[in-house]
Amino acid sequence: MKLHRNLVFATIDSLNLIFNDNKQADKVLRDTLKRDKRWGARDRSFIAETTYDIVRWKRLYAEIADVNEHFDRPNLFRMFAVWATLNGITIPDWPQFEATPTRRIKGRFDEYSKIRKLRESIPDWLDELGEKELGKKWDTELAALNKQASVVLRVNPLKATVQQVKEHLEEAEIKTETVKGHPHALRLIERANVFSTEAFKNGWFEVQDASSQKVAQILDPRPGMRVVDACAGAGGKTLHIASLMENKGQVISMDIYGNKLIELKRRARRNGIHNIETRVIDSTKVIKKLLGKADKVLIDAPCSGLGVLKRNPDAKWKLRPEFLETIKETQAEIIDSYSRMVKPGGQLVYATCSILPSENEKQVKTFLKREAGEEFTLTKDEKILPSKSGFDGFYIALLQKKE
Repeated sequence: MKLHRNLVFATIDSLNLIFNDNKQADKVLRDTLKRDKRWGARDRSFIAETTYDIVRWKRLYAEIADVNEHFDRPNLFRMFAVWATLNGITIPDWPQFEATPTRRIKGRFDEYSKIRKLRESIPDWLDELGEKELGKKWDTELAALNKQASVVLRVNPLKATVQQVKEHLEEAEIKTETVKGHPHALRLIERANVFSTEAFKNGWFEVQDASSQKVAQILDPRPGMRVVDACAGAGGKTLHIASLMENKGQVISMDIYGNKLIELKRRARRNGIHNIETRVIDSTKVIKKLLGKADKVLIDAPCSGLGVLKRNPDAKWKLRPEFLETIKETQAEIIDSYSRMVKPGGQLVYATCSILPSENEKQVKTFLKREAGEEFTLTKDEKILPSKSGFDGFYIALLQKKE
């Protein structure tokens, strides 16, 4: 592979914003990729994938390159040289790469690969926490979370069948395959820009990981029900719920961020969905109005996001131990408060995109022991581990409220 100066510089610029200005990787790349209209799909793919790769392996590459944060441009070029050397790419004869010690890079890689926190490129505190919570499983989960995430689509049954979407994408030279156990899922065999296809513009599908699709499946909403998505965000799961309800009944999508609900409305229009009502949680009255009135409530709780490091590798550098303690308190408060919206005989799903028991089964267990949870029983729960599923890490618990 020949390295092109403008693509390498765009990658370095992106890394500078992510590492030094603490910007979110996906937003940085979205802006970077708009910079030059002459870039083709391969060019964009190179910038995005190389940037994500260096973000993912930041600690390992920095150790090998012998550089420390704050990463100035010469340091970022040294890290880039590590990435290129380990991927068998010839370093070009540019001033930025003068005196790159290629042999030393490979030797250091072999040496550091013996130490898990360096090999898997993770902060000390997070490595210790993972081992404390998951024991020997942590090794395999950590390795799985450092693999590139698959792109999975969720077909919208209100607009198209899985086969129709598959055939339409094939015409656009995008090959997909079905995913066992996920009736509306299609996985891309090779990464491609699906957002430019007519099928996407017409609301035939959304991009949603297979593990995330499992949440609405376990919630099992039916046409005519009143369902509350209590932490809806931009509404990926809301749209799935509404499609399973065949546009019949009512989905109330709630969030503390109004701008996310505006985005949800836009997506709902494209999906041909009209049984969604959005409500901003700006006071306790919003919850009180729905006490005991919902057939089903989904709490897709805010969490550490450790299960989705495949697609958000920068999260491991932004996470802090104090945030984790705060978010666990928030989870407990949310489940206590929002569970009151479930009517007698109704059901509650508590879900996170974390693999830590302290955010998952332990939260549910302690909820059931508290006064707020005394009317609920655990029907089933599912721990989706990245090493076994190949997809994101998730936890989903289905709870039944007494009649």
